[in-house]
Amino acid sequence: MTVFTPISPEALADVVAARAAGHRGRVCVAISAADAAAPLDLAEEVAARLRVEGRPAAVLSLHDFVRPASLRFEHGRTDQESYRANWFDYGALDREVVRALRENGRWLPKLWDEAEDRSARARRIDAPDGQVLTIAGPMLLGRGLAFDVTVHLAMSQAALDRLTPAEDRWTIPPLLEHDAATAAADIVVRYDHPDRPAVHAAGALSRDRGAGRGR
Repeated sequence: MTVFTPISPEALADVVAARAAGHRGRVCVAISAADAAAPLDLAEEVAARLRVEGRPAAVLSLHDFVRPASLRFEHGRTDQESYRANWFDYGALDREVVRALRENGRWLPKLWDEAEDRSARARRIDAPDGQVLTIAGPMLLGRGLAFDVTVHLAMSQAALDRLTPAEDRWTIPPLLEHDAATAAADIVVRYDHPDRPAVHAAGALSRDRGAGRGR
């Protein structure tokens, strides 16, 4: 039986930060979650904690790695399969961020301007030793990306229905289908109520809390 331990949002950020800090060198963390879960908020909290402890930390939004509108909307603006498979450029994320961080010590903070539908023309950023980069966005798991730490903010259909804007509810079925077909993350969080999360599992939770206090 899977056990989930209630935790405060602040302690959750502590747990993720401690897990990331347990890795040496340059580190990639994934926070995979629907937009309804606001994963960037947690990513920013994690980065803030790491900086306090002396680790260089940055946050990247998957929405800065979308494909051009001509590809996203090729089969219509609400095509569910396109959203799951073609909306985000996971290949570019791997090439320009995850592998580039490790192999070249540099990473691209933004590929495409989603609002303007044009190249972001961003410059690559040099990553110091110990850099922790937290990437937040939908359906990051199961893409062959070599993250050091993976976090999944899991939401039920009821929670997604409640927290997703009406115009975006067509994305809920592909989000749920992707989650069902993907292996569990290192840290799985029940996130139906973001102010009252619960984490799997108790053993890992206690270890990470201890690591966070010792740094």
